[in-house]
Amino acid sequence: MKLNDIRDNEGARKGRMRIARGIGSGKGKTGGRGQKGQKSREGVSIKGFEGGQMPLHMRLPKRGFNNPFGKDYAEVNLGMIQKFIDAKKLDAKKDVDHAALKAAGLARGGKDGVRLLAKGELTAKVKFVVAGASKGAIEAVEKAGGSVEVIDRGAPEHEKKAARAAANKAAKAK
Repeated sequence: MKLNDIRDNEGARKGRMRIARGIGSGKGKTGGRGQKGQKSREGVSIKGFEGGQMPLHMRLPKRGFNNPFGKDYAEVNLGMIQKFIDAKKLDAKKDVDHAALKAAGLARGGKDGVRLLAKGELTAKVKFVVAGASKGAIEAVEKAGGSVEVIDRGAPEHEKKAARAAANKAAKAK
């Protein structure tokens, strides 16, 4: 047997149906589209159209809010960090930051950094360098003998914009 002799089993790959190729093809004449009208034509999509009645997606009430200034943090619980330290997947002697947690497989996502949460027990003495931490998490880390350094990523864009506007207004008043 050679590589060029290898074939799929008979019937493993079904050929596509060639529509609108004559009456004998089984999908001739109208090509499986029924008869006449807008939907039988090519390039027409009227998804959600209900014949002039208000479409369902417009009848339902709007819900929720998507904050354009919201931060994306990878949330990590202290209990999971302790588990990884016990399993020797995380080194407690070095500073634990976003890169270390990502390498260990604890922090997934979080383009704005890591946020520590207080769920679980922490017994190891660890120094954390993170973008945010809850009060409970900071207390638990300090109780275990460690420390939490919260790095400041700068003010959000809308706060910077407001500060610039205030500065401009003050400059014009002079």
